[in-house]
Amino acid sequence: MPVTILLGTQWGDEGKGKATDWLADSADIIARYNGGDNAGHTLNVEGVTYKLHFLPSGVVRPGLVSLMGGGMAIHPQRLLAEMQTVSDQGLEISPERLKLATNAHLITPAHQALEAAQETVRGAGKIGTTGRGIGPAYTSKIARDGIRAASMGNPEAFADEVHRAVEVANTILTGAYGAQPLDADAIAAEYADYARQLQPFLVEGWAFLRDALAQGKQVLAEGGQATLLDIDHGTYPFVTSSNPTAGGALTGLGIGPGAVERVVGVAKAFTSRVGAGPFPTELDNEFGAMLRGDGSQPWDEYGTTTRRPRRCGWLDLVLMRYAVAVNGLTELALSKLDVLSQFEQIEVAVAYEIDGQRLDDFPVDQSAFARALPIYETLPGWDADIMGVTHWEDLPAAARGYVEWIETQVGIPVTLVGVGPGREQTLLRV
Repeated sequence: MPVTILLGTQWGDEGKGKATDWLADSADIIARYNGGDNAGHTLNVEGVTYKLHFLPSGVVRPGLVSLMGGGMAIHPQRLLAEMQTVSDQGLEISPERLKLATNAHLITPAHQALEAAQETVRGAGKIGTTGRGIGPAYTSKIARDGIRAASMGNPEAFADEVHRAVEVANTILTGAYGAQPLDADAIAAEYADYARQLQPFLVEGWAFLRDALAQGKQVLAEGGQATLLDIDHGTYPFVTSSNPTAGGALTGLGIGPGAVERVVGVAKAFTSRVGAGPFPTELDNEFGAMLRGDGSQPWDEYGTTTRRPRRCGWLDLVLMRYAVAVNGLTELALSKLDVLSQFEQIEVAVAYEIDGQRLDDFPVDQSAFARALPIYETLPGWDADIMGVTHWEDLPAAARGYVEWIETQVGIPVTLVGVGPGREQTLLRV
């Protein structure tokens, strides 16, 4: 029962979409298991750039089936807009190739309004959310008053359900936050139309995967966000509202652990982060700017979804070892090795100093993490453009040494190495 889980090991934006595209060569189904469009995957395939937010990366591969799993939070309007965008780019979007699990939860404008009001009240202590209603949608889910995709099977009853949910949210918006109420009638009518368009894509996700696995089909489970944004295991409270870790694939898709063969973690050759929160290896200097890029290229360090500039810094092996442990990673895919070609020396954090004491493990206590000072080891850089390299053996010795040293530090092999944004700029090491 072959399932491969692919997930991020840092704070997201590691290049999971490209890694998914590579691993899709041996997959029949690609299933996204968590999150919403607060994450984005950028894929460069044959000169065309695809920016995906809801859609699994499998949509760029003819013949593959993509499933949006029950652990996701879906905004119907934005999903339909994304489907239209990729369709305009020449990709086939049909119920035969794209499935939406009936137990996925839906985002409404009420969730967005609540999120905006909450962030305003937090003031200087705001989390730095994307404002897309993801957190409140998951709050509704946990409070057991959310709306599932299954309700779209009956558009008229669905409209009534949406109307009631917006009216409830209005009492909170006006009473607790002093905000303006939303037009429940208009929203309900809009959502009934979205339901009619999305109804053909609905499927019982767990049963769909059960039958596929029984037929020997290969499933690639794709996570949104990343380990350090996990609601339970991330850098709380600066996290997302779902479980991007490997356990989230099981609950988000409705599969058992016995089906999983590989757990592949994706990491940048350095570290980046969007939003607030501690970041021990952050470089607020010219080196950080060199890692980030100036935004002129689609692969520069600016959010796919938000276009916010990412905070950048050296690779942090304390966090990577943590990701290996909590996810049970079997291998790593390392992206953006080419970005480090511009440095004569490369620093890598191997431990922290907190209040004068060395710490080799990630401190879950965020007050301690905020005081962590990185303990670095220095490795030689390589003065060579590696973006045209097509074989591992042709990389400069220092570049190969950097990857091999990471392997010894984290205890698992690096099987994919990215040396540029294109699909063909990936070195396979298996």
